[in-house]
Amino acid sequence: MRRTRAFGIALTALAVVGYAVGVAAPYPGRSTTLIGVMVGVTLYAIGYEEGTA
Repeated sequence: MRRTRAFGIALTALAVVGYAVGVAAPYPGRSTTLIGVMVGVTLYAIGYEEGTA
């Protein structure tokens, strides 16, 4: 689960950077970064472990 959480954090960060670049200089496919943020946050939530034994 830690890899899922780490991948979610990395994907979210990469997508946010891609969106910021897209705001400065619009490019085709910029909307794909929003999907990256949604998937990244979902993976982060799935990988979250509450009360590790």
